[in-house]
Amino acid sequence: RLGVGGGTWRDRRRTAGPCGRRRLERRIRRALHRDVSRIAARTRDLLPDEYLVDSRVSVGVGGPQVTVAVQPPVGNPVSAGFAPELEEVADLQEAIIDDDDRDEVARGLAASAALQVKRAIGDDVEPTAR
Repeated sequence: RLGVGGGTWRDRRRTAGPCGRRRLERRIRRALHRDVSRIAARTRDLLPDEYLVDSRVSVGVGGPQVTVAVQPPVGNPVSAGFAPELEEVADLQEAIIDDDDRDEVARGLAASAALQVKRAIGDDVEPTAR
């Protein structure tokens, strides 16, 4: 139990959100899942099938956090995470993360994942064509 204000941490987490309503948080979470899934799908479109792409929505102290991660076939995984601005959202039917931001994140992740493969392989591979 929390010492100040009563209730458990879980109770406080349930009521967290811009309006303090659990229902609204579920709607925001669904909208964020929709948007972060679009980023993951766009990232998958930019990469070969050997790259694994996943996304996640979590709630931190500062509010919702979205993360998209890519595991290249060789090399280190890369990820992008950020906290979207919810104050500007009037209608949850619209995207919380706009198209330009989604494309920028997807392109950046795809480029970073490709760079990880290049670093892991090094210069030892002969080009297959000229």
